[in-house]
Amino acid sequence: MVFSNLIFLYLFLPLCLAAYFLVRSMRAKNTVLLVFSLVFYAWGEPVYLLLMIAVAAVNWGFGLLLGRERKKLYLILAVVLDLGALAVFKYAGFVVENLNALFSVSMRVPSIALPIGISFYTCQALSYTIDVWRGQVQVQRSFKSFLLYVSLFPQLIAGPIVRYQDIEAQIDARETKPEEIFYGTLRFAIGLAKKVLLADYAGKTASSILDGPLAVQTTAAMWLGLILYTFEIYFDFSGYSDMAIGMGHMFGFRYPENFRLPYTAQSITEFWRRWHISLSSFFRDYVYIPLGGNRRHQILNMAVVWLLTGLWHGASWNFVLWGAYFFVFLTIEKLLGSRIKRIPAVLRHLGTMLLVVIGWNIFYFTDTARLGESFRVLFGLAGAGFWDAQTGIRVTNALPLLAVCTIGCTAVPQIIGSILGGLCAEKKPDGAGHIVYTALSYLFILALLALSTVALVGTSYNAFLYFRF
Repeated sequence: MVFSNLIFLYLFLPLCLAAYFLVRSMRAKNTVLLVFSLVFYAWGEPVYLLLMIAVAAVNWGFGLLLGRERKKLYLILAVVLDLGALAVFKYAGFVVENLNALFSVSMRVPSIALPIGISFYTCQALSYTIDVWRGQVQVQRSFKSFLLYVSLFPQLIAGPIVRYQDIEAQIDARETKPEEIFYGTLRFAIGLAKKVLLADYAGKTASSILDGPLAVQTTAAMWLGLILYTFEIYFDFSGYSDMAIGMGHMFGFRYPENFRLPYTAQSITEFWRRWHISLSSFFRDYVYIPLGGNRRHQILNMAVVWLLTGLWHGASWNFVLWGAYFFVFLTIEKLLGSRIKRIPAVLRHLGTMLLVVIGWNIFYFTDTARLGESFRVLFGLAGAGFWDAQTGIRVTNALPLLAVCTIGCTAVPQIIGSILGGLCAEKKPDGAGHIVYTALSYLFILALLALSTVALVGTSYNAFLYFRF
């Protein structure tokens, strides 16, 4: 099941909210959330529900053992089992394919379907076990409560990666106030609109260019497709994170932010501080710092982190190249230090975005042969020339979407909202300005939901891009 689905929007979520607020005790509320979360995951993959429960059970069990005696052996076993399951389901086929190619053998390549969200819930469960061993969180003695943490449906499939310490106190003691529900609904509606009104439309044009024969594409068309994919992946993933954070507020949970306007960054380092923040911080705290961080072997530690970051996104060589690509530029920025700031801010931003867009080209093409061909077309070394009549039509048709997406990637929408809030603000909560602002906010939410619903009617399956990671 996906959030951008009419069944979820008008059946699953309303039923879950109704059941949640009808019961009084926190124990009953948690039971409602757990049942709906398990149904949510089992909707598309009932068999792999058992895998998720098994991952939760393993880490809960080792957490209990570590609570009694903090033996490193228990931690090692937990890490091996977690990463072993991830390796089998996500990387087994990739490893066998490369062994066959390297040693000219013909071992049977296992065909294992990738469980949705396995990378996210494995990271979450593993972070709990490590934090228990470090003494940073208390042992959760209730398996039901721990399974709720691992399986909570708002962030189960595509993050953000929520560590146990982020919501430890909220599992058994939280309060949902009317203003939090309102904020959660607004955040959810914005995220839904990002997905179905921007990401999906950008993706349609992008795929029509990037998925077809590349030899017939012009250089300008390839850049158009790549820029639209750059917008698609941002609005798709940040939209999901907005919806997850919004639903978290509805149920009293405070999830960490996952995006902070990454396309306004003025360096690659800044970009990765703003993009997929929960993943970057996970690798920082559980890989980079334990390896030595900035204290020793800094460049080697960065190389390991970016190899893992690339592989985390998928079992394909293009993701390894993608990780290496960003490692190179992050290393260059690290070595140059403050000298980068001598470059004018506008040029730093444009250069950063050019590098990011090229990086998304590596990310997009899992077939290395097509990846090489795409670069040749992008830089005018192949394809059907720089421009043709069809390219002109495509660019003209895409201009309104490009303009809206560009504005949507900046702080302009937030600034407009703040200005409207300031204009309508009054000291009295029942004043005319406050009433006007509240009414406009509700109309804005209803308009986004209505437009998103219209866009969803008649469409087929439109999964989030990060489901496959």
